[in-house]
Amino acid sequence: MFINTTIKTSAGKADIRIDSEQLIGQGLKVLRESGRMPPGTDPDYFHSRLRARPVSAYMTFAEESIYDGDILSAIE
Repeated sequence: MFINTTIKTSAGKADIRIDSEQLIGQGLKVLRESGRMPPGTDPDYFHSRLRARPVSAYMTFAEESIYDGDILSAIE
């Protein structure tokens, strides 16, 4: 299942449509490789606005219960 989410870092933010079985950190990597996010740190954790808690970059979107419309902010 694909989800639409926003990933934010200190370098910027971007919207992405991604398979929920992908690792959260892979979402940031995809954005950087496509030129939609500048290079920077690779955070281990993000804060989920909808879940109101930290989520691991090493877990999948599905494992962390990230759904459409969530905003993930890097904890740097």
